[in-house]
Amino acid sequence: MLSLAGPESQTRFLNRELSWLDFNEHVLALAGRGALPVLERAKFLAIFSDNLDEFFQVRVGSLKAQAEAGIASAPGEEPTGVKLGAITDRVRDLLARRSAVFTDQLVPDLAAAGIHLSNWDELDDDDRAFLDSMFDEEIFPVLTPLAVDPAHPFPYISNLSLNLAVVVRAPGELTKRIARVKVPPLLSRFVVLPDRERFVPVGQVLARHLSALFPGMEIVEYSTFYVTRNTDYDIDLDGADDMVAAVEAVLRRRRRSPIVVRLEVDSSMSEETLTLLERELRLEDSDVYRVDGPVDLGGLWSIAALDRPDLKLEPWTPVTPIRLASTEDGPPDLFALIRAGDILVQHPYESFETSVERFIEQAARDPSVLAIKQTLYRTSPAESRIMEALIRAAGEGKQVVCIVELKARFDEETNIVWAQTLEDAGVHVAYGVVGLKTHAKMCLAVRREDGVIRRYAHIGTGNYNLETADTYEDLGLLTADPEVTADVSDAFNLLTGYSRQQEFRTLLVAPRGMREGLLQLIREQASPDGLITMKLNSLVDAEVIDALYEASQAGARIELIIRSICCLRPGAPGLSETIRVRSLVGRFLEHSRVFRFGRGAEATYLFGSADLMPRNLDRRMEVLAPIREPALRARIDEMLDDLLSDDALAWELGADGTWRAPNRSGTINAQVRLGEAAIARARRVTAV
Repeated sequence: MLSLAGPESQTRFLNRELSWLDFNEHVLALAGRGALPVLERAKFLAIFSDNLDEFFQVRVGSLKAQAEAGIASAPGEEPTGVKLGAITDRVRDLLARRSAVFTDQLVPDLAAAGIHLSNWDELDDDDRAFLDSMFDEEIFPVLTPLAVDPAHPFPYISNLSLNLAVVVRAPGELTKRIARVKVPPLLSRFVVLPDRERFVPVGQVLARHLSALFPGMEIVEYSTFYVTRNTDYDIDLDGADDMVAAVEAVLRRRRRSPIVVRLEVDSSMSEETLTLLERELRLEDSDVYRVDGPVDLGGLWSIAALDRPDLKLEPWTPVTPIRLASTEDGPPDLFALIRAGDILVQHPYESFETSVERFIEQAARDPSVLAIKQTLYRTSPAESRIMEALIRAAGEGKQVVCIVELKARFDEETNIVWAQTLEDAGVHVAYGVVGLKTHAKMCLAVRREDGVIRRYAHIGTGNYNLETADTYEDLGLLTADPEVTADVSDAFNLLTGYSRQQEFRTLLVAPRGMREGLLQLIREQASPDGLITMKLNSLVDAEVIDALYEASQAGARIELIIRSICCLRPGAPGLSETIRVRSLVGRFLEHSRVFRFGRGAEATYLFGSADLMPRNLDRRMEVLAPIREPALRARIDEMLDDLLSDDALAWELGADGTWRAPNRSGTINAQVRLGEAAIARARRVTAV
């Protein structure tokens, strides 16, 4: 019987949305960590702001849509209005802290380093003359003031747009009129002065030249505001005759979303102007967030990108694992290496280019390779070596199949373009199973060797995307294991044809059997000798959480490393006393999903693309693969030990739902250790 003793909580599950906001608070904490180089902190402040934008577009947008449609919360859940109220209170606190970090820490520390975020009032005559000229030549031609009056209806305010609300009146008149000026997204949020050391917010430059936009009018007041709209539109492909057309239709709806979910305004905005914006955008007071300082600090990306390596962490250069290193004769034969034993790579510590990309490129060139099958979830807009290899392979007559996920949120347009490009090149493009997102990360090469067919596979936790491979921590396995590769082949057949296959030899595949397989593995550890370790992005699924509670009550030791959302309440008397939860937020985004059940040689090790959320287990095509070779299992043990002992990046979750930093001695930084381990493995090449 599940129970929860103690007065600190009334529920077994922590609030999903507040848990995500806790994660973003950890990002904000990095922006305020003085030990980090100042441009790294500017980057984290931009990431915090971008994260919050996406949270409102998706999660708050979804809740707002539910409330507007009158959809009741699920049994046992808080009412939607209560959730939204809690989110509002939490976000107000976080925005106040963001402003304090920006004003009290980042701005003076940037100035000390020779980068000055200046105000117009601090500029001399030469500076203002330079900005006058820039405004006339580069800014004024792309601006369009839009009046608001009976002849000019209130304009559509686009999503994530920075705007000026301008109140004017004719000389000698009392009647005030309001207009909106949109800051074009092509303009940088900070304008650089000729000395390349001082930067002025673009909103201030516009504000000081409003007379050019409203000639002959008196400028009564001006203030900036920033709008976020709901973009959480489900793409229902059931019964769609054309999947691409269905996705494009949803993208058009997203671009003209009617629901505003957040209005950020600077603190100088008058109540009169704010009341008009609330009325026209159909907002309540709870949807409005007054900000001290600039709104839209996502604009700090332009500052973080400055060419000042002395103000950034030393760039990380991925290394090549010993078995994959080139020799005087050139790159190794990957197929021969994989036949000799599985290869585990961890990005970004180990190179994506010399492992995953090279595997696909060799498969594309090799005349013995008959077919290549690949899933693509998030792709790069620029042509990558992987795309080039797939197109070349199709041109050489190989059977090339790509499962392109059209519904990868915010990457739909890029994926549509690539799907059409691949089809034009002769690649067989499929869109997976209707009703499911294809989130699994798999590539299969089918090769004829000595008259027999052998399969080679890459299974990963991250996307086939070089850009994210430089910043996301992910695992990838290159294997020729006959059972694993046969399962990968069956999984592709499930995606491209008609298959009701429910069981696989080695893989756990969602939604066909992953939930049941994981629950069984958890229950097998429900004893005082049990040990469960999981590394995830998010833990939300109620059935899995209850199974972990039951295992804890049976005495099992459970260690959870959850980067983002965690709805499980650890350490609660009578419920989860043996469960420990920690989160690591650092330079690289912890993205791999790893599962270890049991101890020693009898333990089960799995890794893959799936988090423990209902969407992953029930509405996505996901794959978890085994790690079988003892040496690779030992590497996973070392990785998990580093993550569990970290005292530099970690946060620990208490039974009251509060995250606390452990003793910040800084002696163990897991990401630094993992990088050092990768270098040590690579340096053995020289020693040999």
